[in-house]
Amino acid sequence: MAERLTYDQFAERLGETFILRLDAERSVDLVLSHATRIADEPYDYAGRDNSRVPFSLLFLGPRDPILPQRIYRFDDEQLGAFEMFIVPIGRDDRGVEYEAIFT
Repeated sequence: MAERLTYDQFAERLGETFILRLDAERSVDLVLSHATRIADEPYDYAGRDNSRVPFSLLFLGPRDPILPQRIYRFDDEQLGAFEMFIVPIGRDDRGVEYEAIFT
């Protein structure tokens, strides 16, 4: 699924909540705070056809716990279930910020 996620699918959803599944019973709500294009054109990876323009996403989650960087399953009404690698990049009074980068 991650191969088909695009900037446009997230750009208009700022402020919306995405459900990150820790396991079958536990989940964490993350709010999409930023969607940023990293480049204007798709990257050329040694001749591979990559039609996705690189982008990054920032999510804000609860202050505790800080989730370790890894691939998590997300459930979303519009996008369905998908997996995404996120990295914690900071914590303040608002919560923990996580970043995902797609190339």
